[in-house]
Amino acid sequence: MSPRYVVVGPPGAGKTTVSELLAARLGLPFRDVDADIVELAGKPISDIFTDDGEPAFRAMEEEAVAKALVEHEGVLALGGGAVLSATTRERLGGHTVVFLNVGMAEGVRRTGLAANRPLLTGINPRATFKALLDARLPLYREVATIEVLTDSLDPDQVTDAVIKGEQA
Repeated sequence: MSPRYVVVGPPGAGKTTVSELLAARLGLPFRDVDADIVELAGKPISDIFTDDGEPAFRAMEEEAVAKALVEHEGVLALGGGAVLSATTRERLGGHTVVFLNVGMAEGVRRTGLAANRPLLTGINPRATFKALLDARLPLYREVATIEVLTDSLDPDQVTDAVIKGEQA
């Protein structure tokens, strides 16, 4: 058993929205690793970062991804930073991995520099978002079998591109 699609990308790329649409269109179950972590920890991700720190969150995330890759047969959405783990990237080999790419300006617009995104809070959220994209882009591309640039597309168009397997 393994997911039909695994969806990755930075904050604001539309991972959850597109994953839910994709699952609904294909008649597949949807699962979000971030939701699994919240359920396991019994608190929001922002509280995990504050109370336990990013390393504790990343350890939970790596374990949650490993479990979901074995248990889930539908569309699986990963958190934006899941690809930071070399172990997770290795585990994604052999899966259909969809990278929803978003440019910096559009990503910042979509996230609204929201407080519920712990890595985007701080003195200069735009610079933080740019650094995040710069660091993660090669990792997303390393695991991706399909890449869709989402900047000028609505969620339905992104979903169409994923189903067609287009490199957009």
